[in-house]
Amino acid sequence: SNFLEWHRNPSTQETDGFQVKRPGDKAVKCTINLQLDYQPQNFKLDPRLGRLLGIHTATRPVIVTSLWQYIKTNKLQDPIHRDTINCDTYLQSIFDCATLKFSDIPFKLNPLFQQPDPIVIEHVVMVEPGETKSVTHWDISVEVDDTLKQQMNNFLVSTVTQQEIMTLDQKIYETVDNIKALKTKREFMLSFASDPYGFINKWLISQSRDLKVMLNIEGDPEEERKAEFYQKDWLREGVCRYFYAKVQQRRAELERDLGVRQLGNSNS
Repeated sequence: SNFLEWHRNPSTQETDGFQVKRPGDKAVKCTINLQLDYQPQNFKLDPRLGRLLGIHTATRPVIVTSLWQYIKTNKLQDPIHRDTINCDTYLQSIFDCATLKFSDIPFKLNPLFQQPDPIVIEHVVMVEPGETKSVTHWDISVEVDDTLKQQMNNFLVSTVTQQEIMTLDQKIYETVDNIKALKTKREFMLSFASDPYGFINKWLISQSRDLKVMLNIEGDPEEERKAEFYQKDWLREGVCRYFYAKVQQRRAELERDLGVRQLGNSNS
């Protein structure tokens, strides 16, 4: 069997492909292993941690973020020492420790990182007489950088852009306030148009209630301005109690005055 390797290095020119030729007169089975050059670098996780996090191959930030999400979901962060993780049964079996510092996570993860699996393609080179040449295609999913990412970063960090955003935000707030004010005015006009008499009556009651609150007035001025208010059963008792209190007050004053005069006559 023949084994052929081609390695890419920093000085390798960009190329669309290469050809491998082998003389022979029989069909040849070959296995093509493609090791993708991930940018940023990807890692294959240890099967135990991979099953726990639901990740097979990912970048370092994605793996660390998933681990932190697992810690938060299962409430493994120590409530007193916030920089300490209390490992559950699964993490203990993976990291071989009961507790773990946040600063130790990168060192603990490094032994669990492996090279991603290569893409394996089984191919047969046909050289039989009369065999027509054919082209075989394979689709391989690869990650590429978002072309708008850098533009978005420049847009967000620009001070001029920030000022424009703040100006637009202020205009949005003012527009929303204006819409609310117009909505209130519209409801006011629609209520008046549908029932002018009832609307004015309710509006006067509301204004009277507001005035009562502002002036700290007791009672109900709206009811007290009507004649029916003074024809109720409790009014007679209220009047009697009022005059009785006044009579008692006046009697006390007279007794006090008479007592002073009698005391003056006896001394003379």
